[in-house]
Amino acid sequence: MLKIFMDWYRRQFSDPNVASLVIVIVSLFIIIYFFNQILLPVIVAVVLSYLLDTPVKYLSKKGLPRTLSVIVVLLIFISIVLLGVMILLPLIWQQSISLVRNIPAMLTFLNQLLTTLPEKFPELIDVGLFDSLIQSIKDKVVQTGNSLLQFSIVSIFSLVSVIVNAVLVPIMMFFLLKDKEKIWDYCSEILPKNRVVLDKVASEMDKQIGNYIVGSVLHIMILFIFMYIPFWFLGLDYALLLAFIVGVSVIIPYIGIIISTIPVILVGLFQWGLNTEFAILIAAYVIVQMLDGNVTVPLLYSEKLNLHPIVIIIAVLIFGGLWGFWGIFFAIPLATLVKAIIHAWPKNQQQN
Repeated sequence: MLKIFMDWYRRQFSDPNVASLVIVIVSLFIIIYFFNQILLPVIVAVVLSYLLDTPVKYLSKKGLPRTLSVIVVLLIFISIVLLGVMILLPLIWQQSISLVRNIPAMLTFLNQLLTTLPEKFPELIDVGLFDSLIQSIKDKVVQTGNSLLQFSIVSIFSLVSVIVNAVLVPIMMFFLLKDKEKIWDYCSEILPKNRVVLDKVASEMDKQIGNYIVGSVLHIMILFIFMYIPFWFLGLDYALLLAFIVGVSVIIPYIGIIISTIPVILVGLFQWGLNTEFAILIAAYVIVQMLDGNVTVPLLYSEKLNLHPIVIIIAVLIFGGLWGFWGIFFAIPLATLVKAIIHAWPKNQQQN
């Protein structure tokens, strides 16, 4: 068995280019796994730099110097973020607290609605099962509500850390955008010399990650706006919060849409019951989701990833378990990285 393993190892890793690729990937994995909290501002700065690189390139092509282009784009971006923090974030937070406090009442209403079903189908539905289920959900929601209130108090004491990161991230973004080529050159100097496979994978991933980040942010904004319009028009309670939840849910492929649908249905049922307004709400929600899946997604993600849904879900579970939110956010690019490594792996090594 040991001889078989050693033969396989020599076939796969005898090429110095392959060895360089493995060393770099393992090193990055170890660094991010153990120091992800410390490196969080750096990760945020890199993500936002990918997002802003496109408008910076556009201004540079129009004849504006690179440094001036970076300054203009950063100032516009910071202004938009500050505007959102001052206007949207407080409203979303207030609606979140209010919604969590009202969920027990919503569940009570849902329980009353469901108790009418055993009267129609007594041989199929157990009333006690519904009561115990609803009560269990109520208890969990109350605990969650208390946790949110405690978090809102505790978060005041972490304000200094937030302010420091809010200053550091734009500074890092400025230098990442301004000196992108210099940084790439410096990284090239410290990387192993035999890196043909590594360069091939890095080139593909640089393009994929850039497209994915820009596409994801635009996707969230478009879905948020087009969900908020019917919610606001129908007068749905917590319209801003629910539209925000639906928009952000695209970060979690396939699973996110299911999770975001539950509060929309629950709030609609509590507000209107099973009547015409609720039916219109569900119809509008389904139409927007269908347009999103068939129009928005193909337009934004022009680069086809060709990943099976099972692969994407497994990537979400694995990388989300390793790195939390950022693991979920980058689950698709990381799955694409694995695919790129497999494709870039020298075929002659496998055939010997």
